[in-house]
Amino acid sequence: MGAHSGKAKIMKNVYILGAGGFGREVFQWMKETLDFETSYQFKGFLDDNTGALDTFDFEAGVVGSIQEYTYKKGDVLICGLGKPDIKSAVCKPLLEMGADFLTLIHPSAKIGRACEIGLGSVICPNVILTCDVQLGAFVMMNIMSTAGHDVRVGDWSTVSAHCDCTGGVEIGESVFIGSGARIIPNKKVASNARVGAGSVVIRDVSEGLTVFGNPARPLA
Repeated sequence: MGAHSGKAKIMKNVYILGAGGFGREVFQWMKETLDFETSYQFKGFLDDNTGALDTFDFEAGVVGSIQEYTYKKGDVLICGLGKPDIKSAVCKPLLEMGADFLTLIHPSAKIGRACEIGLGSVICPNVILTCDVQLGAFVMMNIMSTAGHDVRVGDWSTVSAHCDCTGGVEIGESVFIGSGARIIPNKKVASNARVGAGSVVIRDVSEGLTVFGNPARPLA
């Protein structure tokens, strides 16, 4: 029999959007998640601050600005932006351009039965989604955070590190949950709201409201 003459697999070019703190974290989680032997090659960061990594040692630095980037076939993007309003402002035009976004799920995350994770989301190390959890597009779940049964999280929202979203919690779109926050079962945090770090949410949070404390109350 003759030698196999199949075509070589084409490597996809990976870019991380944002070279700030979260983008640098995503770089590490990406290296521990994706197959860079046969499927992907990291090209660098895209950030409008082209000097964002000048004081850091990376395999590839900022290779261009987000505003000037033009999607090319074979490119895949990972969102390394944490703030909901910035995420949506940056990623929506790229989606309209036809850009291809990866959903990044770190191998240490525990994903239970019947969980759904939207396009462009980033699930960081040691996150737990128990069962029947629904995360929208471009949701970020940072390290050690948990979502109990039947939790819903809307598009563009960010759940920071060490947060506990207990059973039946509903989080709207473009919500920011600060580190160490706790939301008791079946409470709702409406779209564009902010929950301060370490807060304990024991009642529903209205749209656009910022709450802080234990129990969480609106900021004056």
